[in-house]
Amino acid sequence: MAERNCLSFMNINEENASASSLCSVESGSSFCACIFCGSNFLKTTSQFDTEHGQSQSSNQSTSSTVLRDVHISANLMEDFLGLAKDNTEKDLETCGTLGAFLKNGTFYVTTLIIPKQECTSNSCQATNDEEVFSIQNEQSLFPVGWIHTHPSQKCFMSSVDLHTHYSCQVMIPEAFAVVMAPTDTSRSYGIFRLSDPGGMSVLKECQEQGFHPHKETTDGSPIYEHCSNVYTNSNLRFEIFDLR
Repeated sequence: MAERNCLSFMNINEENASASSLCSVESGSSFCACIFCGSNFLKTTSQFDTEHGQSQSSNQSTSSTVLRDVHISANLMEDFLGLAKDNTEKDLETCGTLGAFLKNGTFYVTTLIIPKQECTSNSCQATNDEEVFSIQNEQSLFPVGWIHTHPSQKCFMSSVDLHTHYSCQVMIPEAFAVVMAPTDTSRSYGIFRLSDPGGMSVLKECQEQGFHPHKETTDGSPIYEHCSNVYTNSNLRFEIFDLR
């Protein structure tokens, strides 16, 4: 097993749930998609999306269901940015997945897993997905989100990001995507989700691949939005597995 980079860990008594039991209704690549937020965890950005309105989002939640609160440490995001520094300086992207425990109806993100990955200036694809699944399964973690960098672009969700995230949110409504954009002077990071039902319906029907424009939602809502149910918690401790 790859070297374990352990910072700190909060013991939370989770509510008798595990990633494996949560996702057992699926099989094959869909099962991996649930565990790892996308069967290939492919994350790419493109100037195409910026020019065609994919970056539009809302600060108001459109969710048709009541979302459970999620707590994440701001230090976890900063530490991820630090671990991605070498890639960022080379204009290469970095990605990771976020695991959480569930206690009293609230998700607490306590684990960041950075997998082995192949990166370019506008893409990041994980390899050896089974290593990530093993950690999540052993620790009974919910795969509530993923985090990735835009080393030289704005803080937004590209069309490919949206398809990647759909695989997460269709399984866990509270799933979120963190975009770290250190060169964006207006917003260095964002925590996003697909609007529901608007954005979720658009992505469910979309069969296109690569960078492409999406049609408007039927209810007029933006395709994605800022998460109103995700809170930064400075007291939340966490653990990092850097598998690279």
